[in-house]
Amino acid sequence: MVDSVAKRWKHLSGQNNWKDLLDPLDIDLRRYIIHYGEMAQATYDAFNTQKASKYAGSSLYAKADFFPKVGLEKGNPYKYSVTKFFYATSEIPLPEAFIIKSLSREAWSKESNWIGYVAVATDEGKALLGRRDIVIAWRGTVQTLEWVNDFEFLLVSASKILRNSGDPKVHQGWYSVYTSDDPRSPYNKSSARDQVLKEVRRVVEQYKNEEISITPRVGDSDFKKAFSGHKDLRMLRIRNTLDVVPNYPLIGYADVGEELIIDTTKSKYLKSPGNVSSWHNLEAYMHGVAGTQGSKGGFNLEVNRDIALVNKSSDGLKDEYLIPVSWRIQKNKGMVQQPNGSWKLMDHEEDNVSDI
Repeated sequence: MVDSVAKRWKHLSGQNNWKDLLDPLDIDLRRYIIHYGEMAQATYDAFNTQKASKYAGSSLYAKADFFPKVGLEKGNPYKYSVTKFFYATSEIPLPEAFIIKSLSREAWSKESNWIGYVAVATDEGKALLGRRDIVIAWRGTVQTLEWVNDFEFLLVSASKILRNSGDPKVHQGWYSVYTSDDPRSPYNKSSARDQVLKEVRRVVEQYKNEEISITPRVGDSDFKKAFSGHKDLRMLRIRNTLDVVPNYPLIGYADVGEELIIDTTKSKYLKSPGNVSSWHNLEAYMHGVAGTQGSKGGFNLEVNRDIALVNKSSDGLKDEYLIPVSWRIQKNKGMVQQPNGSWKLMDHEEDNVSDI
């Protein structure tokens, strides 16, 4: 079944806008969505949220062994290597759901946070994916309830990045994270956007003789028009029925792309009815994609995806499955015993090659 992705990747990537693939949900597309969901989930699993650490807001792991450390090496046929970490700052004040700051006076950065990575399929991965896939994985917010309740959803002009497209408007917070630079920060001499564009251009040039692919409500109706104006740009949105986050704000924004609706409340494995956090949890979304039965209703795991992953950072599974709540934590929360018997917080891997 893995081989079919290499043959169908354009179709699975939306060449025909996912016609006849969404209901019932195509088995290869299920795996495809989960694959990229896991690449996004890795940004959460690797993000250092411990404010007591001087590395709060950075990646816990180095690029060289990133995927093994986030659990995407064993049992995963699709092989990638991380080529670039990128960092973000903001010109406007944002809640800690967006930018986390260390309490340490020796903080690695006062202005920046690690926000994602660029990864490229290895030769082994390319053979199974059908092309040299370039993945750009962005981290989202880390505290859903905080930003939904406390953050203003102002729209601002995106004409700076979407030229000749009228005056499309996008979410102010994410636009600031995407486009802000800060000369005080060695990690944000350029914006996250410019860091990504520079790396993608480099990788595209490196593999110019090969076939390449580059894989929440963000904008208003003019943004939707600008999005639709790009011939080969596709988007598939997955929405959990009870997830309120995609509906915020209630006015001023427009949805883009095609939509796949799932309903995790139909899963026999999950606590019912759940809550705002569990409905929006990315691992729960991937569980939903693995088991959704579309318009015919019901739930059945068509993909052999471990249900334990649902409880990685939440309390979503029923107690009868005996999986600890929020089980993914560093050993001793990163505290390491020293030769003299004392303990020291050592929760960061240095990269051999700097991203500065």
